[in-house]
Amino acid sequence: MNNTSHDNDNNNDNTNNPSVLFNVDSQGVATVTLNNPEKHNAFDDLIIKELTDIFDSIAKNNDIKVMVLASTGKSFSAGADLGWMKRMASYSYEDNLKDATALANMLKALNFLPQPTIAKIQGAAFGGAVGLASCCDIVIAASKASFCLSEVKLGLIPATIGPYVVNAIGLKAARRYFITAERFFAEKAQQIGLVDEVVELDSLTNEVDKMIDTILSNGPQAIQAAKKLALDVAFQGFSETLLQDTSQRIAHLRVSPEGQEGLTSFFEKRTPAWQSTKDSSND
Repeated sequence: MNNTSHDNDNNNDNTNNPSVLFNVDSQGVATVTLNNPEKHNAFDDLIIKELTDIFDSIAKNNDIKVMVLASTGKSFSAGADLGWMKRMASYSYEDNLKDATALANMLKALNFLPQPTIAKIQGAAFGGAVGLASCCDIVIAASKASFCLSEVKLGLIPATIGPYVVNAIGLKAARRYFITAERFFAEKAQQIGLVDEVVELDSLTNEVDKMIDTILSNGPQAIQAAKKLALDVAFQGFSETLLQDTSQRIAHLRVSPEGQEGLTSFFEKRTPAWQSTKDSSND
């Protein structure tokens, strides 16, 4: 396989500098690349909409056999963009619910894509980016890649990504990392099931190529049927009601006093009130 045929690492010279790159090579390998390295590939409502549209178009394209989700720069994705978070902090409950539902729909489109999906993770994946990884069939990460479900640090919860993360790492690990917001690295991520393969950074592209070759050697219709079988069995209880429930939970917390304090203190670069209370109680 030609290693450059689906590798977008050198596509940054696009004069329009799109936030998301999308191309399909001659073998039917689609690569979707987050392309905002200056902001650590954080995503906002516009990027979520663009990703949703791309995933929907891939799902309808029978010529696409495999999809790779990648990013440019040092970080895979920092999760939510800070500017978007600032806007969300002032949103009403209804606006927050609409925003959260859009993210939930994007994750659903990725998770249930009929084609096999591979996440290529070269660096940090925080917050919603852990959700992106959890929605992919196969995750290949560089050894120094790091992960963090950091939402509770802001008085929030990993709600819309929750069903996919719990499915990936199991309930026990989710209970720990949802409430501690600890940062962990690729080896630990592999131990808990979030990552499938860990390689050195300079071998990452080659390892992804090998996985693509392995997939393409199998029957294309059987591959999609096998993936659908796994999803149908695992997600018998998965429903629009669950998507709405998780969206409502995060929207509620974003407009709650604690959520507002968490977001405000973060942007004001100060200690949140609950930490101040804890410190004073220890005096």
